[in-house]
Order: sequence, then C-alpha cells, then structure tokens
Amino acid sequence: DVQLVESGGGSVQAGGSLRLSCQASGYTRNWRYMGWFRQAPGKEREGLAAILTGATSTIYAASVKGRFTISHDNAKNTLYLQMNSLKPEDTAIYYCAADRLYYGLGLGYAFWGQGTQVTVS
Repeated sequence: DVQLVESGGGSVQAGGSLRLSCQASGYTRNWRYMGWFRQAPGKEREGLAAILTGATSTIYAASVKGRFTISHDNAKNTLYLQMNSLKPEDTAIYYCAADRLYYGLGLGYAFWGQGTQVTVS
C-alpha cells in the first residue's frame, strides 16, 4: 500500500511562489508514475503535471506550463511542485497521485493524497 501526504500550501499574493511537497510512504517501489492535480470550487479535478520518478521527462497542462515545475527526490521519496507567478485562478486544493502505470494528466491514478489548500489573492 502507498500513502501520500501533501504539504506546503498557504495563502500568497498574485505573482508570488509556493513549493508543494508530497511525502510518499509504504510500499512505493513500483508506484513510479506521479502527478499533481488541483480542484477549484465548483470545478472538476484538473491534471497539472506528471513525471516518471527517476527520469527527466515531464508533461504539463497548458494552464501551468512555464510557471510550475514538477520534480522528485528519490532519496527522500518526495514529490515537489514549484509554483511561480501565481495567479488568482490558481486558487484550489492541490493533490498528488501515484501509479505503476502511465496516466499522464488523466485521473486514473491508483493512490491519492488528501490535498493542500492554495489561495492566491
């Protein structure tokens, strides 16, 4: 089993930055595909970025490309999302996810965290 816990959310002004973390625990060896998602009030969950842990290849949604960066630290078993140039429309609950198969920005990941709130004013 895999457990995912997000942290690093908070309230920032437009143009500011935040770095989200997703700490993975349990049996994580084969759950190497990971992604970041968000859900704003009244909207569907949206895929933002995905990565194959241990590799350099990443994909991003058009809404965050050039502003957000996904990365993974294998030694710490932690996924990160560096968010720069934040906009009010980035306000949402942010989730991380993991799977042993490739889903990219889709919602088919097997394991999900409980989310962390990001508010941009």
